[in-house]
Amino acid sequence: MTWTIDAGHSHIQFSARHMMIAKVRGRFQTFTGKVEFDEQNPANSSVSVEIEVASIDTRDEKRDGHLTSPDFLDAANYPSMTFVSKRIEMVDGMHGKIIGDLTMRGVTREVTLETEYNGQAKSPWGTTSAGFTASTKINRKDWGLNWNVALETGGVLVGEEITIEIELEMVKMVPEEAAGVAA
Repeated sequence: MTWTIDAGHSHIQFSARHMMIAKVRGRFQTFTGKVEFDEQNPANSSVSVEIEVASIDTRDEKRDGHLTSPDFLDAANYPSMTFVSKRIEMVDGMHGKIIGDLTMRGVTREVTLETEYNGQAKSPWGTTSAGFTASTKINRKDWGLNWNVALETGGVLVGEEITIEIELEMVKMVPEEAAGVAA
């Protein structure tokens, strides 16, 4: 069954160390995606997400501008990032691993999202929603995000490890809507 991501009730967030002493957090405000969710056998499900790079928000315009520059995500040449699942491994009835390809700056690497199923609910408008929480850690240099500055006291300005955290709410599409999405 096809489900669409409810971006208004979902978040794609990240954090990285700044000057080795604090975490800077940000999020992407614009993203879309589709999930083929097999409720009877979740391992047969699939996920695809597209994230608009220019929608980055770290609560600092200057930093956001630097992150979308060629030093980092290079939004002018690579306006979007994508995640496409390759397989899903169930850990138990509520937890799994979504293994897929994350593409940034034209570089594709496999990542594993540790995922928790948060259940389903029917809205007052008659739609059905499901929720998931997922997270992973990546090394930004694996995608060519190498810019940095050495600190006089040792260490670097920007940490290499990026933590990605996702809160996802998706809405089950009725068959007519699903046919429109597939077209």
